[in-house]
Amino acid sequence: MITFPKPDVEQFLRTFSIADFAVSPDEKHLVFSTNLSGKYNLWGMDLPNSFPYPLTSIDQSCQGLIYDKKSRFIIAGFDQDGNENTQFYGVPLNGGTMKEIVNHENTRNFMPKLSNDSKKLYYTTSRGNPSFLNSYCLDLESGQERLVLEGKDAATYLFGFSPDEETLLYYKHFANTYTLLYAKKGNEDILLTPPTEKQHTVNDGVFVSDSMIYLLTDYDSDFTYLASYNLETNKFCKVKELENESFTAITYSKENQLLYITSQKGVEDQLYEINLQNENWRNIPVPCSVINKLEVAASGTLYLFGMSATKPHNIYKNTGDEWVSLTKYTVPGVDSNELVEPDIITYPSFDGREIESLFFRAKKENDNGEVIFWPHGGPQAAERKFFRASFQFFLNNGYSIFAPNFRGSTGYGLEFMKMVEGDWGNGPRLDNVAGLDWLIDQGHAQKGNILLMGGSFGGYMALLLHGRHADYFKAVVDIFGPSNLFSFINSVPEDWKPVMDQWVGNPEKDKEKLIEFSPITYLESMIKPMLVIQGANDPRVVKEESDQIVQALKDKGRDVDYMLLENEGHGFSKKENEIAVYKKILSFLKRFTAVTEKV
Repeated sequence: MITFPKPDVEQFLRTFSIADFAVSPDEKHLVFSTNLSGKYNLWGMDLPNSFPYPLTSIDQSCQGLIYDKKSRFIIAGFDQDGNENTQFYGVPLNGGTMKEIVNHENTRNFMPKLSNDSKKLYYTTSRGNPSFLNSYCLDLESGQERLVLEGKDAATYLFGFSPDEETLLYYKHFANTYTLLYAKKGNEDILLTPPTEKQHTVNDGVFVSDSMIYLLTDYDSDFTYLASYNLETNKFCKVKELENESFTAITYSKENQLLYITSQKGVEDQLYEINLQNENWRNIPVPCSVINKLEVAASGTLYLFGMSATKPHNIYKNTGDEWVSLTKYTVPGVDSNELVEPDIITYPSFDGREIESLFFRAKKENDNGEVIFWPHGGPQAAERKFFRASFQFFLNNGYSIFAPNFRGSTGYGLEFMKMVEGDWGNGPRLDNVAGLDWLIDQGHAQKGNILLMGGSFGGYMALLLHGRHADYFKAVVDIFGPSNLFSFINSVPEDWKPVMDQWVGNPEKDKEKLIEFSPITYLESMIKPMLVIQGANDPRVVKEESDQIVQALKDKGRDVDYMLLENEGHGFSKKENEIAVYKKILSFLKRFTAVTEKV
């Protein structure tokens, strides 16, 4: 009998991911962006076969992926090594040489949409209007394009159009908690939610006829619900809401007159179907905890891309009441029993507000007694029951992980989400401190013996907690976190800048507050060993954010290690970089890990 050693811990990091997918209108072909080769490329499947083959070899991640309406070609957007300057290309169905469709140096392009005859491409771009954006219609045959929407007052995105293409649907992004949806018919711009001084959001919207639009909004509500707007009568109507759930995405099946609604409730998603003929509403069980994308074919077949805490990204097809997995991504060489599901816990914060958290507890046979405290990125995002290879990697190495959804997190209503705006360094910080105290009070950790790690806003919070509450921790990892809110506000992409006053603060009016909330203010008390990770091409949290705090701490003689990735942006698009980063972090953490006696 052959016995095999325990899986190498690196195998957890060799889990592949999927970033996006699309299904051809005739359902004979599926394309998805995946790092199956170690770097992101497009791969295809000839349905019903599910064996993938490569379509591109450019080693870049994809942003924006659609088929033409007659299943003849693919439109895909690619940036360069994470710089987020996405350009659009035509891709042959079976791969090969791509054709430039939209390529303007140093521009950001968004949300490609093909006309019904696939002869025109609509898209939104930073070209000529970097702060508020413009939208164009490009004739794919002549190469001529025309301006169809000029952004003013806020970043303005073309969202879709009516079946007759006479009415455009677009939204203005004033803030993450203040987005308005409009219909543009000729020279008339129609606001699709009733006028109000109270900020609210519209998440998504679809035409079901030339005059009827269904949309997801939290107008006059704390949670997002389904509403309709009739362009003939100019009537807004609430259609369906569910208690303590926010609807996040809507898809329309014209052939079957069905709407599909994805809903977020805390750390998990739900999927609903509503029949527009009889208004019947039903919940559809799904094979994952978090739904990333849903497509509905003309046949009525559902295609879903999602994941769970212990299931990596996969694409599923629904045939009747059964979901079939078209991709088979698992943690290679690791039995599912080796993976850890999180506990969902709540704890009271400094003001009595309940904070929901995920607590991943290392299995007893692996547990080294250490806890990683993980404030999530965003900040207007959430830690949910999605798959993080890095989490399972650390868990298998014996580290438990505590991930709180502090104020500002999504999934808990608009009021809760707004609580971080203009208050990056107070309420959310104290929510995290309350989580640390809960861990200590419950006997899961000892003060001064906790490991702190976060990315993006989580990296910012790791820096701030280190600077203001260093006595809780013994080591800190910052992954591309802002260190100085003044330089951060000044260096974000141009189309982000109009929202910064509300989101973070105004450098002049809020000067004292921004000084108080900037981690770099607290250099004197940042005394614990640190590891800082940064992508050189990051357009959101630029390299200088990490450079300045690393240099300042080194000037004070502090123990700081700096890992700069020359070909990455705000994340890890290349598998070898991801593996190198987390092996580096593990090596760093092991310096401070005291393995406890197993009982």
